[in-house]
Amino acid sequence: MSTATPTRAPHSDVPTGHKSPEGRVGAGLFDPKQLLKSLPDAFRKLDPRVMVKSPVMFVVLVGSVLTTVFSFKDPGDWFGWTISAWLWLTVIFANLAEAVAEGRGKAQADTLRKAKTDTVARRFVGGREQQVPGTGLRVGDLVVCEAGDIIPGDGDVVEGVASVDESAITGESAPVIRESGGDRSAVTGGTKVLSDRIVIKITTKPGETFIDRMINLVEGAARQKTP
Repeated sequence: MSTATPTRAPHSDVPTGHKSPEGRVGAGLFDPKQLLKSLPDAFRKLDPRVMVKSPVMFVVLVGSVLTTVFSFKDPGDWFGWTISAWLWLTVIFANLAEAVAEGRGKAQADTLRKAKTDTVARRFVGGREQQVPGTGLRVGDLVVCEAGDIIPGDGDVVEGVASVDESAITGESAPVIRESGGDRSAVTGGTKVLSDRIVIKITTKPGETFIDRMINLVEGAARQKTP
């Protein structure tokens, strides 16, 4: 029969431990800053050598050029000019959407990388706490996390019980309980402790954490082209 550590009431004192990463990837597809930043890339993608990789949009580009040429031969043909305008808008909007997606992917990777490098861990060394960069943790290291701290690496809770916000990796806003022993001991780097105090044993090598895998996934993901 195992003895569970009693849960203490959540408190609002935020210790000066791990630093919480600031800044998130901005609004959405229609974020003005992201659109302006991606606009030059949208026009650079009009290069036929780039467009040919997307057969459908390449055909639309060719149609845009041809209808524009025919419209110049008959300047009074407003129908031709209208068709040309719509075709060009279609091509540019498709390129802009792709450029925005690529820009957001890069921003997400940068945000994750910053979250990893900015986190400071409180590691137990010889029975004393020592502040070290989160990237300097090794398998078997023991770190302490309290309310307000960012968990510096993937591991298992070996002492204590705490409420943890895992919305950064799961999207679920409701906090979860993590405690030593059982199937609720695993914690993930980048999540936030909301209450109480836990001691974590690092179980993942540097470069193999969940955040590292997310960075590799975001950077390596290729946007599926229009067939």
